[in-house]
Amino acid sequence: MRNPKVVLSTLASKAQNESYVFERLYRNLYNPEFYLEAYATLYPNKGSHTKGVNNNTIDGMSLERIERLIEKLKEQTFQPKPACRTYIPMKNGKSRPLETPAFEDQLVQEVIRRILESMYEPQFSNHSHAFRPNRSCHTALKEIRSTFTGTRWLIEGEIKGFFNRMDHHVLVGLLRKRIRDEKLINLIWKFLRAGYAEEWTFHKTYSGTPQGGIISPLLSNIYLHELDRYADKYAGSFNKGEKGGHQLVYHSLASKINYCKSKNKRDGERLTEEEKALYKELQSHDSKDLFNPNDRRMKYVRYADDFIIGVIGSKQEAEQIKKDLTDFLAIELKLELSAEKTLIAHHRKKTRFLGYDIRAARGWHRMKMTDGTKKRKFNYQTKLFVPREKYIKKLIDLGALKIGSNNEWKPVHRSYLVHKDDLEILQTYNAEIEGLYHYYRLASNVHALQAFRQIMKYSMIKTYASKYKSTVSKIIAKFKINGTFGVRYQTKNGPKTVYFTEQRMEKTRE
Repeated sequence: MRNPKVVLSTLASKAQNESYVFERLYRNLYNPEFYLEAYATLYPNKGSHTKGVNNNTIDGMSLERIERLIEKLKEQTFQPKPACRTYIPMKNGKSRPLETPAFEDQLVQEVIRRILESMYEPQFSNHSHAFRPNRSCHTALKEIRSTFTGTRWLIEGEIKGFFNRMDHHVLVGLLRKRIRDEKLINLIWKFLRAGYAEEWTFHKTYSGTPQGGIISPLLSNIYLHELDRYADKYAGSFNKGEKGGHQLVYHSLASKINYCKSKNKRDGERLTEEEKALYKELQSHDSKDLFNPNDRRMKYVRYADDFIIGVIGSKQEAEQIKKDLTDFLAIELKLELSAEKTLIAHHRKKTRFLGYDIRAARGWHRMKMTDGTKKRKFNYQTKLFVPREKYIKKLIDLGALKIGSNNEWKPVHRSYLVHKDDLEILQTYNAEIEGLYHYYRLASNVHALQAFRQIMKYSMIKTYASKYKSTVSKIIAKFKINGTFGVRYQTKNGPKTVYFTEQRMEKTRE
């Protein structure tokens, strides 16, 4: 049997050719080494230790168990079990279904996932950021921040019930464009139609992919790659004109300033009142015409079933883009845009995407050029912001904050942490503060999280006060180490100290 890394590398190499059609893929499922590597990948995951409908887990895995699985696949008698459905609470008060496959099914899915990823990943769009190696919410947000400059309209889109409504026939049709191996196609069909069990009742599945299935995220990207391709082609035909033509009034003023500078240099004078007035007027103009009516641009970024489009153009053009995308999704992919969540907003209004507020902001600060002169940065840069209600809701959900009748904020102790030891309490608060900062570190106003940190600090102190039946001032004195709140603890290598996080809430320069 060939080494899995060699097989996957070969597939990835052939995948560079978009027209290449893959054959004889199913035979890779006979290779025990694929399953051993899949086992190593799945074992650390909590989900692999969750019982499926047959009560089997990853425990007790052996080569004999793998060989029996391979034999079923060779005989094509392997039949996936219905996934075990549970519900996960969501922030909006609703819940989403989570389907956990039986462990043998997870193992087979992981092998299929690695094979399909090698084939499709090289062709995926650079504007797709979910469920992909080395990509995340942050890579999507950074692309928006760096490429949406000058955007006049933002289209925020969400596909309605995507993971439950993905059409199986459309998906299999897309797979057949690149896969000429009906054994593998039939196996994927089996997983799609395996159904789920809820409260001991079996339910058939006629559409969608299980949320919790190992191959589901990759299949969703294969499906929505068609949307990415359509958006890319649409942008190619939509874009026209020169990007940001020069503003004559700006350059006329700049010429006057340069003339004054050269004259004053000859006369040995400093900045004159005339120059100051010219500089002040220059600040009110853009160096380039970002809203040139002859210039149209469209930028597109997708994360899973959410996407955002930046439009340099008119509102009517933005509305036409939204309509054309809606029609494409309905006709070609049998999907529907969520009417209440697909919105068009002006660039000066905030648009919510991946938990951030996004809007264009006029840039007034200047940067030094290589020739020593200073130039104001491009206007209407797209910037990211921490939504205030996000960290307030986080504080309330954690039980660290109560808001009084007069809208005053009051840090409160968290009774469910009182029975933990001192180190666990401190580490819990530190992890929560650092986790929120880590997610919002790209925001221009990330310093706003200092308010979150301060509330958390006093909630923590009050939690210790409740634990020790003491006062806030006595707790501060009790845990003060070198001027900072901390907890000492013993290890094999001697005493150690953990301090309350001093995480600086600064925007990263990534």
